[in-house]
Amino acid sequence: MSIRTRKSAAALAATAAISLFASACTGSTESEATDDPKAETTLTLWHGWSAPSEVKAMKDNVDRFMAAHKNIKVKIVGNMTDDKINQALRAGGSNAPDVVSSFSTTSVGKFCATGAFTDLNPFLKKSDIDPTKVFHKPLLDYTQFNGNQCSLPLLSDAYGLYYNKDAYEKAGIAAPPKTWSEFDEVAKKLTKTKGDSYEQLGFMPNYHGYETTISHYVPQWSPTYFDAEGKSNIAKDPAFRKMMTYQKELVDKLGGFAKLKKYRNTFGDEWGAKHPFHTGQVAMQLDGEWRLGMAKDAGVKFEIGTAPLPVPDDQLADYGKGYLSGTIMGIASTSKKQNAAWELVKYMTTDTDAVVAFSNGIRNVPSTIEALKSPDLKHAPEFKTFIDIAQHPKSNTSPANVDGGAYHLTLQDVGLRYESGKLKDLRAGLEKAARQIDTDIAKLK
Repeated sequence: MSIRTRKSAAALAATAAISLFASACTGSTESEATDDPKAETTLTLWHGWSAPSEVKAMKDNVDRFMAAHKNIKVKIVGNMTDDKINQALRAGGSNAPDVVSSFSTTSVGKFCATGAFTDLNPFLKKSDIDPTKVFHKPLLDYTQFNGNQCSLPLLSDAYGLYYNKDAYEKAGIAAPPKTWSEFDEVAKKLTKTKGDSYEQLGFMPNYHGYETTISHYVPQWSPTYFDAEGKSNIAKDPAFRKMMTYQKELVDKLGGFAKLKKYRNTFGDEWGAKHPFHTGQVAMQLDGEWRLGMAKDAGVKFEIGTAPLPVPDDQLADYGKGYLSGTIMGIASTSKKQNAAWELVKYMTTDTDAVVAFSNGIRNVPSTIEALKSPDLKHAPEFKTFIDIAQHPKSNTSPANVDGGAYHLTLQDVGLRYESGKLKDLRAGLEKAARQIDTDIAKLK
């Protein structure tokens, strides 16, 4: 994982760019591919990775594909943002990509609904591939919309708990907490105040605390974002209220919003060596699997532990689950080489050896059921935590929607106002947000 616009707030920010092409893109969601996949051809593949190791891992996988498909050449273009992708898809023509890889799962609803990406169901059927037997359900939830499987998972991300084992030992903590009430006690034990600040903070609960967003917290409460009619469920499902109440209480227990915000302003960049978990400023961190490699690359001076995030006390049987997300891959509907493009997408997303090699190369979680079990995975022992979270039957994700993920921003605004004390009536705030989400979505239908 490199410095990329993929995660948390940065990923959600892509929503604004995506909405620009909602009405402009008219590509068909049905496969109209007529090209001969055995003919000599050149595909253009756009992806967002930029770090040298990641770029190399992508190139290596594509080279293996070309070695097995002598007639297909692939031109790779990296460091492509969703904004650049959207502009190219709107414009079409010879400069547009054939195959696209995006970091923003929140884009899928738009990609599918507008026809920007081709529906892959006909290709899957033609290749006799049942996606429910290749991928776990959460990955299919964020790669399709209303039955349109316009993308497939290209590796995945699992979110869990990182903890400083040295700090645990000094505080007399034997093991990571499994329930949120246990987490409260551990976070307080690990917190060392210094004047009006901290020498060490057990955990930064604020929503701007790097990955500590509502969408990453709330999966531990097993939420349902939308009801059967597609209406927002955030005010009716108690999971959201319980999660936000717990988070606000933790904020207060660890010093209050203002004090935590002031300390947060001393943190280094999320993607740099001075990340607060690396420096010891926080003893625990909610994060994805990539943090393990980044922390070791930064030369941390303590032993790192990993574990699933805690669960509510009354859901202890579900411990081990977490939030899942990841990179997606699809075929541009403007491409005139869709049969050849499918060969590339199929290889990159469903070939076990290809998925395993790519996982080893960029240190993300494999996205297929078989690859998750592969003995050829080469990761540190602590990485197994995220492999297990990815396979947990109760792990879940945020569903794709036509608003491109704007519903996350509306919900996040409620959380930001509530944790800071500006919003007093959480129930009323969620009800208003639910109405806003429904209104926003209705405008796009």
